[in-house]
Amino acid sequence: MRETSFIEQNKEKWREFEQIMDIPRKDPDKLNDLFVQITDDLSYSRTFYPNRSVRVYLNGLAQRIFFSIYKNRRSRANRLFTFWADELPQLIYEARGEFRMAFLIFLLACLIGGVSSAMDEQFANVILGDAYVDMTLENIESGDPMAVYKQKGAFGMSLGIAMNNLFVAFLTFVMGAFFTLGSIAILIRNGIMLGAFQWFFIERGLFWDSFLTIWIHGTLEISAIIIAGAAGLTLGKGLVFPGTYSRGQAFQQSARRGIQIMIGIVPIIILAGIIEGYLTRHTDTPNVVRGAFILSCLAFVLTYFVWYPRFKARKGFAAPVRDTKIPPSREQRINFHSIKSSGEIFSEVFIFYKRYLGRIALVALGTTVIYMAIAFLTGAGSPAERFDFPNETFGTLSVIGQFFVNEKVPLLPLANLLGMSILAYVVFRTLAQEERAGPISSGQHLMGFLQVTVAMAGLELLLWTNDWYTPFLLLGIIAIPILWGYASLREESNAVTAFGRAFALIGQGYSITFSLFAILMVVAFLVFNLADSALAWFYLDLVTWVVHLSESAMNELSAVVLTFVTIFILHLIYAMLFMGGGLLYYTLREAREAPALMERIEGIKLRRSIKGLEQE
Repeated sequence: MRETSFIEQNKEKWREFEQIMDIPRKDPDKLNDLFVQITDDLSYSRTFYPNRSVRVYLNGLAQRIFFSIYKNRRSRANRLFTFWADELPQLIYEARGEFRMAFLIFLLACLIGGVSSAMDEQFANVILGDAYVDMTLENIESGDPMAVYKQKGAFGMSLGIAMNNLFVAFLTFVMGAFFTLGSIAILIRNGIMLGAFQWFFIERGLFWDSFLTIWIHGTLEISAIIIAGAAGLTLGKGLVFPGTYSRGQAFQQSARRGIQIMIGIVPIIILAGIIEGYLTRHTDTPNVVRGAFILSCLAFVLTYFVWYPRFKARKGFAAPVRDTKIPPSREQRINFHSIKSSGEIFSEVFIFYKRYLGRIALVALGTTVIYMAIAFLTGAGSPAERFDFPNETFGTLSVIGQFFVNEKVPLLPLANLLGMSILAYVVFRTLAQEERAGPISSGQHLMGFLQVTVAMAGLELLLWTNDWYTPFLLLGIIAIPILWGYASLREESNAVTAFGRAFALIGQGYSITFSLFAILMVVAFLVFNLADSALAWFYLDLVTWVVHLSESAMNELSAVVLTFVTIFILHLIYAMLFMGGGLLYYTLREAREAPALMERIEGIKLRRSIKGLEQE
């Protein structure tokens, strides 16, 4: 193209770009498009008109655009200020319905707790626990009702309270993933506890002493719990009301918004912990000072979380909140014919899990029932004597070995072996069918199950060691029995041949094998502790509030319920590990033997016909 034609064709576009550059407030998306087009024209001019003035002109225009984009790039400090000044208030305003609902639920629960305590003297013991009530009564009799806030050092108390409150807030938020019901349940639970706690002091004539002490830190602490509940409702809203998106797509958007709201309350929770550790203990402070401090905290909460978002909305927000970009909804397929990294295999594990979640959960439920039958219908001792559940962080994990080897239940290894074999067989067969795009016609179900059971016996031997080194042993060689079982089913080989096959495949890529199972076991650790330790004890507390049983009966019921929850979660984790090993099989096989590559190479020799003429 001649230079004059090139200029004539593009001069109007360049003139428009110059006009846009003179506008004080530029659209960043428009600037981005502008930069791309100008650099394309500059590249063309450098190729065909390297010594002409048009190249110099376009180079100068590109520089103006570049400097315009990057001189206005937000610094880290400016980005942080924008989050607190603009983005978070806008998120709060757009989630005002969830905030209002969280507040009303919590307020109603407080009233229920207070009224229930007024009607039943023992209600506070049920909600707060006998030990805490007895301790508080002793403090009242000694003349220092608020002595509980003076028992530890200020720093240690602040740190412990802040960590505990962060955990409670996180649990309140993440429970919203259960279609908002989990967050609602925690708000109700905490509201009832607060109402019962406050009435406990009111009926003893200690309202003002308790109010001026508790709400020094409680104003920020309780506000943070309510806001965490609102974030949980925002999180679950995408699942309950997906709108025109799929539930998964809507959940991605609502999760991002909920997480941003949660980030906003982290400093408040930490500040509440510091106040409780350092200031609440000074109960001899004049009432006027304590009252003024409480009012100032309340003013801050109402100003920032109620008035300021409305004020910003009336003025008009500068830009809409940037939502997560949602990819087009399409079926995600698993590629069985390529070499993948451990991260790619990890992602495919959850694609597979999501696709067959109903089947896997149903099988895990069945294997859990089998385990429960063997665990409680054989052996000796009551349920509470067979299994111990410490009520503390990581409590169940610290005694997890009792579910594999237990002197009171000699047949427990058999229950584990049977459960793992059924789960592995179902997962392996489903994965093989997915690869072959149809049912497997050859091989008998019984023979396939027995082959998998032999491999799972090797995994059971690892668990049977049941010592401090067992987790490290599992991390190092858990892939062998899993690959052994899948190879025997997939290749329909005998146990000896499949065992050698597993070793040969792992030898081809032990690093990817180790990294994959390290990731899977970290995820398993997090899921187990959240679901088993936190959620199970939370719902068990709710049961104790509703069902009145003797202490011994409650201990037996707790042992049965917590055993069921623990084993069900463990079996879901087993299924995840089996999926990872099955998918790993294809990567290791491709790296060792390249069957898919050989098939493509053989396809090159095939002749093709175009309109009757053969073509190589």
